[in-house]
Amino acid sequence: MTAAAAGPVAITGLGALTPLGPDVAALTEGLLTGRSGVRLLDDTPLAAAFADQPVRLAATVDLTGRLERLEARTLDRVQQLALVAAREAWADAGSPSVDPERLAVVVGSGIGGALTILGQADVLREKGPRSVSPHLVPMLMPNGPAATVGLELGAQGGVHCPVSACASGAEALAQGLRLLRSGLADVVVVGGAEACVHPLPMAGFAQMRALSTRHDAPEAASRPYDKGRDGFVLGEGAGVLVLETEEHAAARGARVHARLAGAGTTSDAHHTTAPDPTGRGAAASITLALHDAGLSATDVGHVNAHATSTPLGDVAEARALGLALGSHRPPVTATKSCTGHLLGAAGAVEAIAAVVALRDGVVPPVRNLDDPDDEADVDAVRLVPRLHRHDAALSTSFGFGGHDVSLLFTR
Repeated sequence: MTAAAAGPVAITGLGALTPLGPDVAALTEGLLTGRSGVRLLDDTPLAAAFADQPVRLAATVDLTGRLERLEARTLDRVQQLALVAAREAWADAGSPSVDPERLAVVVGSGIGGALTILGQADVLREKGPRSVSPHLVPMLMPNGPAATVGLELGAQGGVHCPVSACASGAEALAQGLRLLRSGLADVVVVGGAEACVHPLPMAGFAQMRALSTRHDAPEAASRPYDKGRDGFVLGEGAGVLVLETEEHAAARGARVHARLAGAGTTSDAHHTTAPDPTGRGAAASITLALHDAGLSATDVGHVNAHATSTPLGDVAEARALGLALGSHRPPVTATKSCTGHLLGAAGAVEAIAAVVALRDGVVPPVRNLDDPDDEADVDAVRLVPRLHRHDAALSTSFGFGGHDVSLLFTR
């Protein structure tokens, strides 16, 4: 085991499969042009299942042609998404040669194999126990995405799966940072995945009045910070990043997109589903991340906000940013305005978006922000991308249960 080291770690690989397209390039293009991945389910293969649902819009992913037949048959959809994104990230990193015992995986999921357990429950009820898939258990387990990626890459340095609702993907990055700093690994593949566009979870979210019901204009449904917002849009997808120690990346001459410099994790201890309206817990996670990275509030050049498009959440986060950053008002963007809310994958996908914006010096606009809410007082990027060369970016993620995770990236 090598000696532990503080400081940032290199980000050498990026992979994403989102409602905006099959890779990081499609995600970036979609965010910069303000393209929406949200659509009505009425004209999809899911139409019959959602015919009587109170919410019939979502942001889905196209997996056509991305998997071998056996993978499609024996992996839950969330595992498939994680696998495709991990393959892109690994190739983007140059498929690094690393001792398997020094390679770890941390891939989070808020729910895990929901589609398998719900689908196989139908099989059990309609056809009996002998028709249930022998792959049921490995397909439904929440650690399935992490295990799938670990097996794909031959990782023997540990496979981990944080399950912290909508903060799962971000917490995976925080855990990966700690593994590298501790000296327990040279390379850690981190990220998040989610796939639960199904009538039951969507009915549950709808009963909570958490989802938008803008069926007449689905592309306008996800509208963070806008006065007309009425809830989030459920999405699916995966985001995966390859992290390495600075020494390992330098030794192999790796291209470095950016660096993960700090992470802060806290908890609200306020309510299972509602954020602390004061924003104190979220602000504390930002302050911890700044301290961990050795940065001050004024170093933050832009924020990729959690910003789900819920009436309470957007305001609470705006207050958190004010508490943590004081009078400093960096440009704020909100990836979910285009992708919908990817739950356990959101933090990882938004980390990728933050890294690309930092690397390229272009902050994407917030889609559908027509009438800014005065209570959600942030410097939101509107209408067109903002050219902004800066040295650090903040990405925030918050989850049911009061999970707060903030990540800081540097050039």
